[in-house]
Amino acid sequence: MDRAAFAALIASRVLLSDGGTGSALLERGRDEEVCDVLNVRDRDLIREVHEGFVAAGSEVIETNTFSANRFRLGGIGESSRVVECNLAGVARAREAGARFVAGSVGPLGVRLAPYGRVPRPKALEAFTEQITALVDGGADLLVIETFSDLAEARCALEAARTVAPDIATIVTLTFTRDDRTLLGETPEKVAIALRDAGADAFGANCSEGPEQVLRVLTAMHRAVPEAALVAQPNAGGPQRRGGRTRYTATPEYVARFVPAYLEVGARIIGGCCGTRPVHIAALRRAIDDPTSVEPITLEIAERSEPIAGGTHPTSEPGSRLAASLAARRWIVTVEMEPPHGPSPARMIAAAETLRDAGATTVNVADSPRAQMRMSPWAAAHLIQIEAGVETILHFPTRGRNLLRIQSDLLAAHALGLRNLFAVMGDPVGVAEGESLNEVTPSGLISLVSEQLNAGVDGSGAALGEATRFTIGCAINPNADDLDREIRVLRRKLAAGARFALTQPVYDAAPLDRLLVRYAETHGALELPLLVGLLPLASARHAEFLRNEVPGIDIPDAICERIGKATDERDEGKRIAIELIESLRPLVAGVYLIPAFRRYDAAAELIDELR
Repeated sequence: MDRAAFAALIASRVLLSDGGTGSALLERGRDEEVCDVLNVRDRDLIREVHEGFVAAGSEVIETNTFSANRFRLGGIGESSRVVECNLAGVARAREAGARFVAGSVGPLGVRLAPYGRVPRPKALEAFTEQITALVDGGADLLVIETFSDLAEARCALEAARTVAPDIATIVTLTFTRDDRTLLGETPEKVAIALRDAGADAFGANCSEGPEQVLRVLTAMHRAVPEAALVAQPNAGGPQRRGGRTRYTATPEYVARFVPAYLEVGARIIGGCCGTRPVHIAALRRAIDDPTSVEPITLEIAERSEPIAGGTHPTSEPGSRLAASLAARRWIVTVEMEPPHGPSPARMIAAAETLRDAGATTVNVADSPRAQMRMSPWAAAHLIQIEAGVETILHFPTRGRNLLRIQSDLLAAHALGLRNLFAVMGDPVGVAEGESLNEVTPSGLISLVSEQLNAGVDGSGAALGEATRFTIGCAINPNADDLDREIRVLRRKLAAGARFALTQPVYDAAPLDRLLVRYAETHGALELPLLVGLLPLASARHAEFLRNEVPGIDIPDAICERIGKATDERDEGKRIAIELIESLRPLVAGVYLIPAFRRYDAAAELIDELR
């Protein structure tokens, strides 16, 4: 299809592309690292996968040639079969009844110079070889997809323009959780660069799911309003279950984003990893009649202008937690302790249990009670990667000077951690060393919100790009001096705190009293509160907390109630559920602290709160 005809087509209507071909093959037991050779070895299987999407309503079928280049095929000893695999890929899509066959071109699987060892001319040769085969095979258009490096994507687009100057070419990149490519490029930069390079349509695929793709497309639309955009999200963020990657977004949920995609200029809509024919069928219905779905509404703040040093501050969500806070969705976060040992297996298994129960985030404590444990950075990173649940990293200032704090924050950001809880931290004993406390929690919040998130370090020097942290603070409704607690909270708010975690409470009265006192002087507290909840396991547990843990106040009536119960643990759960229900109008969510690391009990409690 020539470029003019393609432009006229997508101006007249929205095209529906297919879903996750690779995911469909995995479901059928084909887990080859490079599945493109199946175009030749198992042509019936590939045709069957394509036919499923055609039957669901897809008009554009992408060929099973994502990895059919000399580098990726060379990794399995098949570099001589580039032309054969690509020709066969086009043939299989055509046999399946595709209205439009899009020749799929993915990244080479090697890093280009200057970050890698493959010079650009060699990369251009590889792309040219593959694209020539796709065009010779009769592809109607080309789709350069799932690139994380803008320079590599532009290299592929240059090859396409050289081989077939008039064939319509789509380019999509994939974005990390902070809405940037793996190499740090913003959606705005990507959009402007691809427009200038002559892409006929561009957008985002894969990434974290439908909501993130909407954020990315919104930014692209603001940068290049006239562009025809492409939305091909995964079926939600990837989650590791039973050693396999799963995608859990329902077809109905994915389809609810169609009206919003259309509003920001999407002209091609489809799916990527985890999107099955049922998802495509739901998208078909929503495209045909956008009023048939309940649309997703998402407030997306516009980016600020670049600051000195070429960095970009941002107020848009950098995490799912930030998006939930902005949308006022109920949040359930559960505290976990890193293991006292080198194996994370039990921790990850517990995180998976909490995720399946409905926990939205996991709080990862840093050396709780000043006891040695695995680095919380490593623990939080593993939980996010292996269990597929977002984390809130506890970040104590005690024991760190300003230089160490900044280094640790940049390391956390590089590991994909986006949510922080600023806290003083438990004091260490004399045997472990002297306490160093150069930065207060409010100082940490200011450093993150006003400097690192604006792209500069503590001295004002440019970082090259801004961090995307969402940072919260602590608040104690049980404080003896509420006026002082409110003064400290005001400093944290002024510094940029986005949410607060409270000390565990066992009665609504202390929190209500704090909110009333705050409102008397400062008006209603707008900061989202996640109320601390530490379910009582027994009367002895209540007695210990009441007498030996600072900041916790358990009313006499609660102690008497659990003491009289036949099943003390179950009674503790009942008390917790009743308390949460009474506090729902006042708070944004619950911060659950499982007693004695009983994550199974926490999961049961979350189930009952649904």
